[in-house]
Amino acid sequence: VIEGRSGINAEYGHNYITNNLRKMLSCTRTAFKRTRALVSQCRHYAFTAEHESLKDNLIKLIDKEINPHCDKWEKDQMFPAHEVFKLLGDNGYLGISKPVEYGGLGLDYGYEIAAAGAFASINCGGVSMAIAVQCDMSTPALTKYGSHHVKENFLRPTIAGDYVSCLGVSEVGSGSDVSSIKSRAYVDGNEWVINGGKMWTTNGTQADWMCMLVNTNDNPNPHRSKSLICVPMDTKGVAVHRKIAKMGMHSSDTAEITMENVRVPLDNIIGEEGRGFQQQMSQFQNERIYAAAGSIPAMDRAIQETIAYTSQRQAFGKSILDNQYVHYRLAELQTEVECLRALLHQCVEQHVAGEDITPQATMLKLKSGRLVREVTDSCLQFWGGMGYTDDVIISRLWRDTRLMSIGGGADEVMLNVICKYMGIEPGSEDRRFGKTSFSIYRC
Repeated sequence: VIEGRSGINAEYGHNYITNNLRKMLSCTRTAFKRTRALVSQCRHYAFTAEHESLKDNLIKLIDKEINPHCDKWEKDQMFPAHEVFKLLGDNGYLGISKPVEYGGLGLDYGYEIAAAGAFASINCGGVSMAIAVQCDMSTPALTKYGSHHVKENFLRPTIAGDYVSCLGVSEVGSGSDVSSIKSRAYVDGNEWVINGGKMWTTNGTQADWMCMLVNTNDNPNPHRSKSLICVPMDTKGVAVHRKIAKMGMHSSDTAEITMENVRVPLDNIIGEEGRGFQQQMSQFQNERIYAAAGSIPAMDRAIQETIAYTSQRQAFGKSILDNQYVHYRLAELQTEVECLRALLHQCVEQHVAGEDITPQATMLKLKSGRLVREVTDSCLQFWGGMGYTDDVIISRLWRDTRLMSIGGGADEVMLNVICKYMGIEPGSEDRRFGKTSFSIYRC
C-alpha cells in the first residue's frame, strides 16, 4: 500500500513506517492529523472519490444550515423535523439509494453509508438519528416490497422531505422480542382496523406516517402472523400518548403512540400479508449498518476532541496528553476504530453485491455499540470535571451514543443471532465452532 500509494521504495519502507508510528504515539493534534492521513491512504474498497465528494458536500450543508442551531434544539428538546428534512430532501439526501422513479438518486448503498458518515458530523445525535429513521429504518421495506400505490403515497413525499416518517415496532411489553408484539389489525370491508400502541417511537410527535408492524392474522407461528402497514398519523384514533424524556438524544422527539379503531385502506399494506416479520428483519439489517456507519465518525471525533483538549490542559507540570497512559490509550482506541471501519466496508461491499449480510451486520452492530461506549467513556475520563458538564461535546457524545447498544436490537439480541449462525446456541444440532454457516474470517 505504501509503495503503491505514496511512491515510497519498499527497501526503506520499514523505517518510514517506524518513524510515522513514533509520531502517532506522540499524539499531538498535528501528529494525529498526519496519522489519519497515512491511514486514509489505505484502500477503502467499498468507497470511491465520488462517495467522498457526496459526503464532503453534505458536511458543508450541515455546517452551514444545521449545526448553528444544534445547541438551541438540544435545549428545546426538539428540532424542526419538517424544516430540516425539506432542506435535505430538496438537495437529494433523503433518497440517495432509493429509486429514481420515486424521486431518489438511484445510487448504490455505499453512497447511503457515505451520507450516514456525514450526518454524524451534526452536533447533536438526535437529529442524525431522526434522519436515519427517515432514510434507513422506516423506508427500506417500503422500497423493496411496497406496491406502486404505497410508494407513490408514502415513499415519494418522504424522499422529498414533505413527509416525516416513523417506525412502529416496539411496544410497552415488547422491545427486543419483536415476535411478541400485541397490536392487531383486522379486515373490515376494504379497510384495516388497527388497535394497539407503539413505544419509543423516534419522530413520533412530528411524523406524518408510521411504518407499523402489526398482527394481521391468527397464525400460531408468530413469524407468519404480522404485516407492515403504512399508517397516516393524522388518521382518527391515532394519538400521541406522551413525549418521552430521555438521558440522551435530547433534540429528537420520542413518543408513545396509541391507536384505537384506526381505519386505513387495505392497499396501505407493504408487500404480502403475513410477511411483515421477515420484512422487518430485513429492514433491521439496513438500520444496523447505518447506525454503525454513524457511530464510527462519532468515535473519531471523540478521540480528536480529546487529543485537542488534553494537549493544552496542564496538570503537574505537563499536558495531560504527555502522560504515557493517555496517549497510548488514545492510540489503542483509534486502532480499534480502524478495525471496525474495515468490517463496515466489508458489510457495505457485500450488501451492494446482494449477499446475505445478517451475521456480519449483527457483529458490526454489536461491536459498534460496545466500542463506542468504551471510546466515549475513556475519552470523557481524560477531560476530568469538564467532561461532566454540558459545556463540551464529549459529554453529548457520551450520552447520545449510549443508545447504540440498546436501539435496533440490544447487544444481547445481537449475541443470540450470532450464536445461531455459529451453531452454538443451546439445543443446536451442531455446536462445534468449525462448522459455522458463514465465514467470520472473510478477507
